[in-house]
Amino acid sequence: MKTSAAAARGWGVVCALAGAVMFAGKAIIVKLLYLYPDMSAEISLALRMSVALPIFLGLALSAQRNDKHQALLPGDGWKIALIGFMGYYLASYFDFLGLRYITATLERLILYLSPTVVLLLSVFVRKARVTPQQMLALVIIYCGVGLAFVHDLLQSPTLSMGSTQVTLGALLVLGSAVSYAFFLFGSGELVKRVGTLRLTALAGLVASVCCVSQYFILQPIHHWRVILEFPRAVYELAFVNGTLCTVVPIFLVMIGISRLGASIAAQIGMIGPIATIVLSTLFLHEQISAWQIAGTVLVIVGVFMTTQYPSNEISA
Repeated sequence: MKTSAAAARGWGVVCALAGAVMFAGKAIIVKLLYLYPDMSAEISLALRMSVALPIFLGLALSAQRNDKHQALLPGDGWKIALIGFMGYYLASYFDFLGLRYITATLERLILYLSPTVVLLLSVFVRKARVTPQQMLALVIIYCGVGLAFVHDLLQSPTLSMGSTQVTLGALLVLGSAVSYAFFLFGSGELVKRVGTLRLTALAGLVASVCCVSQYFILQPIHHWRVILEFPRAVYELAFVNGTLCTVVPIFLVMIGISRLGASIAAQIGMIGPIATIVLSTLFLHEQISAWQIAGTVLVIVGVFMTTQYPSNEISA
């Protein structure tokens, strides 16, 4: 029994690690796609979610048949639609827009602000109490992101123009983090009742439809063919983005959480910023600076501190 439990936890660690690294690869893929002429956030999102859509659909149908959770209530449809819109579509759209202006490392660190926004929402909406250690962790995390932000400013060709673009990119990715935080904050009760697999698949399906539809709505009819005229490498990158950097890591992290618990899985997920730095150096040739290293260390320390205090210690 002990061997079986150890093997299950070991598999959970592997899944959590792999999921974190695959999620980190998303920013690298998007930056590579932006190297192609005529590529936009709308096109890259449409390509990514066109790949993910049939997978989410299959998972949703499978979960509907096999999930032991209770049936959806009449009001659950619009709630799931809102969760998919906020957490997967809007967050992804802001993220893809912001990646045009900032480095992949800064993007990954800003996205780590989502749990801090959830914590702040708990304070202001649910009147939760936060420990001094958690407040210190918040300060450390935001200081770390600030250092990475300085790195991007210093890397700008011209400080005046560059600062505007970097600030815009950082604000867009921050909007992504806030959107995802609202998704996390509002989905807790629904997850328990509907089930994680079914909710994730249905929300992903909603987001996929939004992303694909957005392209055809925003583009003039005579530009629709552009999405079919890219070189083969674009579609290969989109396939990797839609599978290995979207659907697969979502479920790998879910397995990690189920076998290790949310706190340990979150700690393992802190490999994400490090993986982003390594991948951006290898594939994007982004330069690593002391600002980035210091910022990454601070964010990892801050996130580690927040995961030491379970949610039940944040009491109303």
